[in-house]
Amino acid sequence: MRYDLIIFDNDGVLVDSEPISNRLLAAYLTELGHPTTYEEAIRDYMGSAMHRIHDLVLERYGRRLPVDFDATFHQRVFAAFEAELEAVAGAADVLEKMGADGVPYCLASSGSHERIRVALKKTGLYGLFGEERIFSSQDVGRGKPAPDLFLHASEVMGVAPERCAVIEDSPLGVQAARAAGMDVFGYTAMTPATKLSDATALFSEMSELPPLLA
Repeated sequence: MRYDLIIFDNDGVLVDSEPISNRLLAAYLTELGHPTTYEEAIRDYMGSAMHRIHDLVLERYGRRLPVDFDATFHQRVFAAFEAELEAVAGAADVLEKMGADGVPYCLASSGSHERIRVALKKTGLYGLFGEERIFSSQDVGRGKPAPDLFLHASEVMGVAPERCAVIEDSPLGVQAARAAGMDVFGYTAMTPATKLSDATALFSEMSELPPLLA
C-alpha cells in the first residue's frame, strides 16, 4: 500500500444516501419557496456541509432559511434512512479487507456526527470504524471544499497529508482533498466522471478501488 491512511467520505461512498437526502432537500427547499429540482440539489449541494446550503440560499434569494431548518431536514432524512438506506455495494468488503491487511482508514464527512452515526448503524458499517476514526465538518470551522476537514482527520490520525488518499464522490470533496495536498480517488457510480476530472484516478465499482491504492 503506497498510502499510510485512507480517508473515506461517507454519503455516496460508503452509504447510498445521496438519492435520499437530495430528494428530500429539493422538496423541502421548494416547500419553503426556493424551487429546487432533485438534479439541482445534486448539482449545487451534494457534498456540502449544512452551513453552505444556508449561505447559497441567502445569496440567491436574499432570505435566510428558518432557524429550525437543520433540525427539520435531519428529522426527515433520518426517518427516510430507517426505511430506505443501504450500504454502497462492496463498501463493507473493502473496509473489512483493509482491516484484515492492517491498512489504516477513517471517515471524514460533511454530515453531522449524528447523521454519520445514524447512517453507519443502519447499514451495519459502524462497527468497522469506532468513535476515534469518525470525523465531521462539525469538528472544523469550514466544510468542503475547504481542506480543513481532511487536514484535521490526518492530523488526529498522525499521518502527513501527502501520505493520505481520499475516497470521494463529489466535486466539492475532490477540491477539498486536492487543497489538502492529498491524492483523491473519485467514485463515479452517481457522479459523472467529467465532474470528478481533477481526481487522481476514477472508479465506478468498489471492487476496483483496492488495486488503485496498492
